[in-house]
Amino acid sequence: MERTKARQARFTDRENQLRELLLKGLGGDAPSYHRFLKALSAHLRAYFRKRLFQQPDDVEDLVQDTLLAVHNQRHTYLSDQPLTAWMHAIARYKLVDLLRARSSREALTDPLDDELEVFASSDTDAAEASKDLNKLLAQLPDRQRLPILHVKLEGLSVIEAAQLTGMSESAIKVGVHRGLKALTAIIRRSA
Repeated sequence: MERTKARQARFTDRENQLRELLLKGLGGDAPSYHRFLKALSAHLRAYFRKRLFQQPDDVEDLVQDTLLAVHNQRHTYLSDQPLTAWMHAIARYKLVDLLRARSSREALTDPLDDELEVFASSDTDAAEASKDLNKLLAQLPDRQRLPILHVKLEGLSVIEAAQLTGMSESAIKVGVHRGLKALTAIIRRSA
């Protein structure tokens, strides 16, 4: 019980200290803002180490990404709200982004089983499937077709596809999502 009270007191002290430094920093006190970022980086490092104990190499990258996001979003902090809840929300989003990126990279590098029947099919089957896919994609508007083509078929990143098409990263993500949904509907109607 005493240990819990002591831990809660340390948390409250840290919360108050960080909050005071941030508010001073937002008010124009650069040394206080610098101290805030330094204290926050130590807090974030512990937060990410606890969650990524098997991947220590990613911790520092996440700390830097989160510090940058906190800096860029500092204007959204509401001074009457708990600071750590706001910071942890940003940190969780960064962690989820990392895990999503890793899972998609791992899916692309999973070894393929050579004994699958799919690999036993002929080249003409692959060419026919490619024609069928091209026919399906041709039914989609460019804002859905191009993101699917570049991200899902060519394997480009969202950023690369956005640069190539002149679309925003958000538009690429939405285009992929809506395009896949539209393709599913087209396939269901034809089945």
